[in-house]
Amino acid sequence: MSNRAFYSAPLEQFLVADALSISGEISAAHTQQLQHQQSRAWGAEIDILKRELKLCGTDNAHIFFEFMIPRMGRRADVVLVVKGVIFVIEFKVGAQQINHADLRQAHGYALDLKNFHSGSHDKFIVPILIATNLAKPTSQQALFKLDFAFDNVASPIAIHSGQILNAINQITTFLKQVEFDANQWAASGYLPTPTIIEAAQALYAQHNVEDIAKSEADTQNIGQTSQQLLQLIHDARERKRKVICFVTGVPGAGKTLVGLNIASTHSNPKEKEYSVFLSGNGPLVAVLQEALARDRKVRTADTLASCRRQTEQFIQNIHKFRDGSLSGAVPPEQVAIFDEAQRAWNKEQTSKFMQTKRNQIGFNKSEPEYLIEVMDRHEDWAVIIALVGGGQEINTGEVGLLGWLNALDEKFSHWDAYYSADLLNGEYVASNLTASHLSKGTILPCLHLATSMRSFRAEKLSSFIHYLIEGNSVLARKLFATFSHLYPIKVTRDLDSAKKWIKSQSRATESIGMLASSNAIRLKAEGIFVKNKIEPKDWFLGQPEDIRSSHFLEDIATEFDVQGLELDWCLVAWDADFRFKSKGKEHWRFRGSKWEKRQQEQTQIYLENAYRVLLTRARQGMVIFVPSGDDSDKTRLSEFYDDTFDFLQRCGITVV
Repeated sequence: MSNRAFYSAPLEQFLVADALSISGEISAAHTQQLQHQQSRAWGAEIDILKRELKLCGTDNAHIFFEFMIPRMGRRADVVLVVKGVIFVIEFKVGAQQINHADLRQAHGYALDLKNFHSGSHDKFIVPILIATNLAKPTSQQALFKLDFAFDNVASPIAIHSGQILNAINQITTFLKQVEFDANQWAASGYLPTPTIIEAAQALYAQHNVEDIAKSEADTQNIGQTSQQLLQLIHDARERKRKVICFVTGVPGAGKTLVGLNIASTHSNPKEKEYSVFLSGNGPLVAVLQEALARDRKVRTADTLASCRRQTEQFIQNIHKFRDGSLSGAVPPEQVAIFDEAQRAWNKEQTSKFMQTKRNQIGFNKSEPEYLIEVMDRHEDWAVIIALVGGGQEINTGEVGLLGWLNALDEKFSHWDAYYSADLLNGEYVASNLTASHLSKGTILPCLHLATSMRSFRAEKLSSFIHYLIEGNSVLARKLFATFSHLYPIKVTRDLDSAKKWIKSQSRATESIGMLASSNAIRLKAEGIFVKNKIEPKDWFLGQPEDIRSSHFLEDIATEFDVQGLELDWCLVAWDADFRFKSKGKEHWRFRGSKWEKRQQEQTQIYLENAYRVLLTRARQGMVIFVPSGDDSDKTRLSEFYDDTFDFLQRCGITVV
């Protein structure tokens, strides 16, 4: 057995080996409780491949059963390396017809190998789906036409088991590839970059964070950050200290993943270092809770309702945690992880809400002050981990990082603070911080994550978007030129063209979705209704056939729906609320039946951050739709949009 597969052997050795011994080796490597149906499936696969491949040229050919695919510990049924070509084979034993979801699964395995397995970057990969009870073709000599994408991954083909040899011979003859050592290929590094949903599922299933989140571009491994935080938690308990840690990073760098890792490591309420992941981001909490519950149901015999109760302990809405603490009780958690801590409410917003909505007469505290006070109720020790993203404040009353530091300075000076020097970096964190705010804390460099994992093809995306939002087309264009071949960004004036382009880019299980600013009211004329509310669980987790899902490109998500989450490919619709003109940026709000200029600097920042969020959701690429406008409609004049369209092109973005 190789460390990548449950069974690995040269093809000639596999063909003469005893089928029961092969099946036994696979079963012995399987860590989960086996069902009889699974063992029978392996037996059927072995028998089919022994029968069909006995005439295959075996020189340097190699076969792997249950080959590990990057990202979440998934395993492909069979990977076959023949004459320099990698075949990823997915069996559906007993299936009589082809299922689109099964085709997407096989295709997804091939894409994950290409993107996240370093040995596969320069190889041709062919995904094959075999439905064992599919009606036999009238001729075994069918011609297999392959459609290879730019990265040399073929679209999946579905065949009868009796067509395996013919398919392999045709494809290898056509491609004429140079052979390579299959064992060296298999042993090459994995560099997975999961979505936050996949990462949460993997952590909840007790996968190691270092195995599910590595990137070729990483200068700071998030595993190091996690280990540092776990050590600080343990030290706080041992030495009876109260500690707050600020973890900063660029958008998509893995801050939320770090927090989820800490919470999942100590998710049992009976543990001494019991932790909880808290977020005020309602859609993120709902999507993660539901995704984890569904995943747990698949892995256990528990009911979905029971699974949901479990995941609701692991991940909670911060407002539920806040309101549950109003009695003055000591929280059961010794460690509280606050996601997007910069979005906590200021004193005015919190006090108004608590007095009018929660009947807390005389309440006069900011949300950071109150949350620290709640954790300070522990007599012996407590830890707060504040995950801070820069340029993410998008709503009225969000206090930013300064609110936490002021609360520590004024009321909780007995707490020990840890952060990195990057806390002062103006590109990511509010520029109203000064060195004096950091004078009492301890600096730990590993508490800043400098590399985005969300866009695994373009780690410089967040900086590109920063320059674009700032209106600096020269620097934006220069930066985009360094990764545009890996991460396509297009612009168009035609919505149908935008939808066609994004659909053409998406493959297998890759997600797509349409986004727009929550104040993009006049996109209504284009059929884009930002006032219609989506159900995040359905939009993010629904299958492509579900009309409520993001895949249909009908329901629109705003910055409030997608912050903290991501898609593979995004269609971003750009309205006249944020305009680029020759004299600079303009910030507008649509109110009633007309556009009004945003005069206050804070509301301008909220708008820019809304677009920053929208433009950093895509992992693999995006298309931006800028309407042409209509001069017969005073709310959609072409001049509102034309300069923005021109500016985006000056940033290097090409037209579809």
